Formats: sequence, structure tokens, C-alpha cells
Amino acid sequence: MAKPRNIKSSFIKTPSTFFTFLPVSPFTSLLNKFPSLRIHMPYFSSRPRSYLFFIFLLILLSLSGLSVLRLVSISQNPSPPFLTLLSPPTSHPPFASLSSKNHEPVVLSRSATMPLPAHPVSGNATAEEAEFWAQPDGEGYRPCLDFTIQYRKASANISKEKQKFLVVVVVGGLNQQRKQIVDAVVIARILEAALIVPVLAVDQIWKDESEFSDIFDVDHFKRTLQADVRVVSSLPSTHLGSKPTISRHMPYNVSPLWIRTKFLKELNRGGVLILGGTYSKLSMNLPLDLQKLRCKVAFHALRFVSPIQELGNKLARRLWIRGPYIALHLRLEEDVWVRSGCLTGLGPKHDDIISKIRESQPQLIERLNMTNTQRRLAGLCPLNALQVARLLKALGAPRTAQVYRAGGEPFGGAQALQGLMEEFPNVITKEMLAREGELLPYINRPSAMAALDYIVSLSSDVFLPSHGGNMGSAMQGHRAYIGHKKFVRPNKREIVGFLEDTSISEAEFGSIMKKMHRTYQGQPDKRTTKRSIRDVIAYPVPECMCKHGIKSLQRS
Repeated sequence: MAKPRNIKSSFIKTPSTFFTFLPVSPFTSLLNKFPSLRIHMPYFSSRPRSYLFFIFLLILLSLSGLSVLRLVSISQNPSPPFLTLLSPPTSHPPFASLSSKNHEPVVLSRSATMPLPAHPVSGNATAEEAEFWAQPDGEGYRPCLDFTIQYRKASANISKEKQKFLVVVVVGGLNQQRKQIVDAVVIARILEAALIVPVLAVDQIWKDESEFSDIFDVDHFKRTLQADVRVVSSLPSTHLGSKPTISRHMPYNVSPLWIRTKFLKELNRGGVLILGGTYSKLSMNLPLDLQKLRCKVAFHALRFVSPIQELGNKLARRLWIRGPYIALHLRLEEDVWVRSGCLTGLGPKHDDIISKIRESQPQLIERLNMTNTQRRLAGLCPLNALQVARLLKALGAPRTAQVYRAGGEPFGGAQALQGLMEEFPNVITKEMLAREGELLPYINRPSAMAALDYIVSLSSDVFLPSHGGNMGSAMQGHRAYIGHKKFVRPNKREIVGFLEDTSISEAEFGSIMKKMHRTYQGQPDKRTTKRSIRDVIAYPVPECMCKHGIKSLQRS
């Protein structure tokens, strides 16, 4: 659960001391209800004389018709030194408005995040190894984001909206936040509102105080979406006295009609809507144009800031130049075991530690009505390192393969990784790839570290997640969108019994695993089936990918 925080540059760029000169208003009530939207202004708090001077300037500016917030943005004191040390340099000023370059058209066919290509299969590889490294048949699918004429006509007014503003507070780790940001843009489009750059709340587990502009390229985000939704960095001065509508919770599977019925009337009246609790709440079944908008945000608009992207590219190249590599997203962190309700496989001592944490934080436990055995047999438990190693070996991965381990530090340390290291000794992490000082700006910044993992994983020849979750879903969809790079999705429900059956030989186990996962390797897989309805970000076919969509992508 997220907790409020003070952030360096909130979506409302106004010094907190300014509000001491105003009576209690809806806007000050807003700040009290959402403390995470406040900021500190030491410059004004330490110089009492500047109060009157500041008020005088505001009066002059209001008479001349200039923006109050523009002056405040310019006159703010720089961030304290300790904040500067935690943040890498960015290519855009934190308070800059859209410059002329923001109005340059973005060609979508060149704006997607493109990884390094998969390696050709070596002629020295055995038949089994060649099968493992072989990429799936993409069947000619390519990105196609050709929006309808009705959508494009509506964009003329929506992209210039200046009366209605949506603020979305997103929670969780990097990939959970990405998903909420995607839906924030879609909700803004549904409401025909301008979107304030989303606010990243501090999660109680990750404890990361990064802001949107610390992780994502804000200017690129605005430019890419300028034909769909107006994205702005701050609330205009005309809306400071507005009474905002605040919603902290939404039911699951809400439709565009539900959103308009619930919020549009009050948004039209007050001009500001603040939403929290949006994670996985928007329906997975949306009109075609909105599904395409989801893909446009996820695969084109959300680009990492240059320092992160460039370092991630360097790490990926250092690994790629040595030959093909596997990226594993091992979900072995303490919070994963706590939330999943599963045993760690590390023995009673470690299981007791997890049990005590669960007892102290019962709200974190998922599926309380199931025992550990039921969870495991239902495929709800993470694969541990030994199980992942056995699966990779069964699928034909050579012992000498480079294995990039993405994710946080495993609970249990080296012991938790022992089963993997024994079978695949060439396990590599970003810490091993980085040179001295390269990771220093991102210490204690889990979102930036996760972004580096994302970049390196996207360039891998094979990707395999040990557990479900947002990273796995994001990587599955992104790898499909850039050409269906191999993505092995473990069929945990089916393989658990075979993993625990000691009577099966390794040869027989390998044959069973290959057959079981033949259609789980990143081939085009349609989002909707007779049995399930899935997220378009993980399954971009057919809404966002088609066999004749190259021209339409360039046109959009």
C-alpha cells in the first residue's frame, strides 16, 4: 500500500507558503487529503521579507494577464543537494513547459523502444541447442496503430482541452506503475480531459521516491501523445480555486460508459479530477481505438530518460557482444513469498521467517482460502531457482549459456540461487556488467534499477519469468510488438507434478517439457480466446498488430 510523500516537483508548482495567505479553500483541502502532492519551498520559508515581495509580484502578473504558475516555476529554488545526488541529470528542465520541439510530429515507426536483435543460431550448436535458441515464427505480424477517422476527428478538440484536468496517483513498482500510466492516458481520453503528468506514490515495499521525470522522458511522452490527449506538467492558475473531485477506489472491469457516468458531470463542474486505486480496474475489453491507444502509450510514449536508457543499452551490448543470452526474471524476493503464501523451498528456518511476516501483515497475503499445497498445484507459486534450472535444461538450454538474472535480491541470498548456479554457472547481473560508478546514481532507487533490468531483458534472445506479474506481462507484450522475440511462459499448473515426480528420468522430463511448451514460446497469440479475455499490453494481436499494418503505423 502506498504512503504519502513530499515530492520535488508536484503537478501543482506553487510554493506551500503561498497558501498561508489564503483562507481555507477547496485547494488547500486537496493538499491536506493528498499530502503527497505538497512540496517544500525552503527559499520562502527562510526569507520572511520575500513574502510581501512575492505577493506584489503576483498582483503585477495577474494584472498583466501572465501565468502565476509560470513565474513560480522559474523562481523556485533548486532541489536540495541530497536530492540532486539521487537523481541523474535529465535532458529536460523539471518545470519546463512544451517547447517548440514538443510540437514536432512523432513518427511511431521510429519511436518504439527497439532492442538489440536476436543472434543467428550458431552452426556449432547441437540440434537441441539450435531449437532452444531459435526464434518463433511471427507469421508476418507487424505493429498497426491506424486509428479510425472518428477518433482522429475527435482528437482535434481533445488534444487542445484546457478546462478539464485529470490527476492520477499511481502505486507499486515500475511495471505496475507503467500499467496504471497507460490506463491514465486512456481514462483522460474517455473523459476528454487534459492529463497532468502522473504522480508516482511511494510504495511501502519499494520505498522509491522517484518521480515520473526521473524515470520516463516527459517531453517524449507529451510529444508522442499530442494527437491523443493533452499532457501538461502542472495545473494552471485558473484551476487553483477549483473544488476537485477525489476518488480513491474504483471497481474492477469498468467501462468507458461507467467512467463518463461516474465522473464527467462533476469534472465539467469542478474542472479537476484526482484518481487513485486505478490498478487493473479499467476493462480489458475496450473499443478498438482505445486498445490501440494503450499500445501507443506502452510501446511508444513510455520511454526511459536518456541516462537510464543509455546505461541500459551499454549493459545489454556488453552482454550481447559475447553471444546469445537468456534473461530470467526470478521472483524470489521476500515480499513475493509473503504475498503468494507459498513455501520458499529453503527449509523450515526461512519458512518461519516468512510466516512471521505474514502474521504481522495479513493484508499482504493473497488467496487466504487456499493452503500452500493448493496454491502450488494451482500454479500460483513462483518457481524456485532449482525448478527454473531444470526447466531450462529440459528445454535445451546449454550449460554454457549466459543467464542474465533480473529482479531484486532473492530471499535467502546465495542459498536461494544455488540450484540455478550449479546447472548454469554463467549467471550475470547488472552489477557484474556495470563499470565502477555507473550504478551509483541509482542506489536506493528500485524503479531505475528495474528499468535497467527491463532494457537488458528486452534485448535477450530468450526471456523466461519464474512467476507471473507485471514484468512478465510487460515483457511478453513488448517482445511480441517488436517482432515476437522468444518468450517462454512456464505452464506452472501443468509442470509442478512432473517437477515433483522423482520417478521420471531427465530424458523423459525433457521430452515432456518440450512438448508442453511448444506453443508457449512467444508465437503470435490472440488476446481473446474462447476461454479467456486478456490484456492487450501482453497480447497485442490483433488490435495492435496485423499482417499488413506497416503503412498504417507510419501514417498514425
